[in-house]
Amino acid sequence: MISLDEFLGKVRRETDAALDLIIPQSDAEPRRLHEAMRWSVFAGGKRLRPAILFAAGMTFGASESELASTAAAIEMVHTYSLIHDDLPAMDDDDLRRGKAACHKQFGEATAILAGDCLQTLAFKAISADESLASDTRLRLISLLADAAGTPAGMVSGQQLDLDAEGKTLSIEDIETIHRQKTGALISAAAVSGAIIGGASDTELASIKQFAEKLGLLFQVTDDILDVTEETATLGKTAGKDAADEKATYPSHYGIERAKDLSRILRDDASSALSGIGKDTTTLSLLADLIGARTA
Repeated sequence: MISLDEFLGKVRRETDAALDLIIPQSDAEPRRLHEAMRWSVFAGGKRLRPAILFAAGMTFGASESELASTAAAIEMVHTYSLIHDDLPAMDDDDLRRGKAACHKQFGEATAILAGDCLQTLAFKAISADESLASDTRLRLISLLADAAGTPAGMVSGQQLDLDAEGKTLSIEDIETIHRQKTGALISAAAVSGAIIGGASDTELASIKQFAEKLGLLFQVTDDILDVTEETATLGKTAGKDAADEKATYPSHYGIERAKDLSRILRDDASSALSGIGKDTTTLSLLADLIGARTA
């Protein structure tokens, strides 16, 4: 079995190769739009969602070639959300992945169009993937649309997050925001991989439970890092949550209780995997990585 570092390297290569084929080259017209898309997509992201998809898919026997296009699709939706999230009308951040945010480099209008185009190309990538049966592609498209949109997906979570600025929320309300804004796409990545691998309904339920805990774990860790790490480490502006009066786990619980919660969520994710009668080592290691990350 390969190490986690080797696995992550393989996922990055496979996903980036797929992205390079899907996204027009920078010298294709309109050049500014394509440059902006590539600026953001190939800015050095961790490819965590593709890794989750690959790990889930390979657990159930899917091949790398069957997983690559859907992994690229989910990464494009994720990147489009970051481009739009950084805009002045949203979270207003100048940095992303250690580089100038898309709107700082190319202007707001082009950044909006780059995000729009990445979203539409994501659905094209899945629909055009002839390595998958047509009913599987339809299922994946529907799953991604639900996870990216509303009423319980990423965009609805972003709206709830904006509405919550400056307000005191219950922990239930905070969890709802983060299940949608962050967790929905992470869950879609894991479930998509399992679907491609042919997982049973019972196995899909276990994967979904695992991924939901993983999504919350990612967000709790992200909230903690925003308080404890520096901008140079994060690759985005540190301390933004507090400055924008965001509803976060540290603002509700304090840092130490938030850290306790991250450990509980990690254990819960592990417990969800115990119901799958296959080798889930890579999925478990990814949960460890998310819980221990520093950027």
